[in-house]
Amino acid sequence: MRKLKITEMGRMSVEEFHASAKMSLTVVFDNVRSLYNVGSLFRTCDAFRVERIILCGITAKPPHPEIHKTALGAEYSVEWEYIEDTLEAVVKLHEEGYVVMAVEQCKGSTMLTNFVPDYSRKYAVILGNEVKGVRQDVIDACDGCLEIPQYGTKHSLNVSVTAGIIVWHFANGNSYSI
Repeated sequence: MRKLKITEMGRMSVEEFHASAKMSLTVVFDNVRSLYNVGSLFRTCDAFRVERIILCGITAKPPHPEIHKTALGAEYSVEWEYIEDTLEAVVKLHEEGYVVMAVEQCKGSTMLTNFVPDYSRKYAVILGNEVKGVRQDVIDACDGCLEIPQYGTKHSLNVSVTAGIIVWHFANGNSYSI
């Protein structure tokens, strides 16, 4: 086996990315503190052609050198917007016809292993602050909660890792494969 060179990977340009089909998924960051987590989210959403990111509250916005350090330019390819209040974002998403799911450990949450997206629908997932998670009032406004099963002594994952797992779950479906 030989490692591929960048020139052999057939990567699309930012312009081609903008014109390409996207997964009907919006990822929302609710008060995420780390700019590196924000950058990592952009890079993951670029890799799977997520349609957009919504940044809320204290979550930093591009342009910023620390975001760019982990995004590696994905902040230029992935559509994004800033909405100050996450509840306002949930209302907007509902008005746009999205099923809005918080990613959180909640009583009655759906384990990700049991969740099968209806690929005829549009989804938005909300991921929360690194310490406090998704705000309770935001959870209350959502259509449900998704939870990633965990089996060790820690029952939390880094928010950018969580985003990667969730986005992969949505991308793994046949209808979302691009």
